[in-house]
Amino acid sequence: VVSLEEGYGPFTIDSYVPHVVGGLKWTQGWGAISGVVAYDSNYEEVAGKVRLDITPMENLSLFIMGGYGTDDNYTDATWAIPAGGRGMYKLWGGNWAVWGGGTYTINEKTSFNAQLSYDEDENFAVAANIAYDIVPGLTITAEVDYISMGDSNWTGIEAGDDDAIGGILRFQRSF
Repeated sequence: VVSLEEGYGPFTIDSYVPHVVGGLKWTQGWGAISGVVAYDSNYEEVAGKVRLDITPMENLSLFIMGGYGTDDNYTDATWAIPAGGRGMYKLWGGNWAVWGGGTYTINEKTSFNAQLSYDEDENFAVAANIAYDIVPGLTITAEVDYISMGDSNWTGIEAGDDDAIGGILRFQRSF
């Protein structure tokens, strides 16, 4: 896939040069390998991700993904809109980040999902949930999330602590 993008909000293009994104994916019975590279034309920065998906058993799927991005202009405060080290395509702290997780299907109605993430700024997060299909088209998901803030508080929220825990209860109706 190749796309030319306008962006959004503070990342909307500021000239005639669009943001450029390109990606490839190779899928087999065991899983897939995919990669994407993006160019932010406003800040003249590049970011990319590579992801490996595997299905070792019928009811288990796992993934691991690594990302790398340049950030010299994202951290330079002389830009009209300082980006604070993060951009439209590089949302993590520092130059690199890694994610991993998976889904275990417990039965035909219930699945357990988990994801972990870590980046160069030592931000660490965990999300885990149970999704249950009450009836076809109606799913309830209970999730718990944890984050340990590293060297940068990218949220802009001063919670008074470097660790936070939260949760959601989601009701989803699909038609």
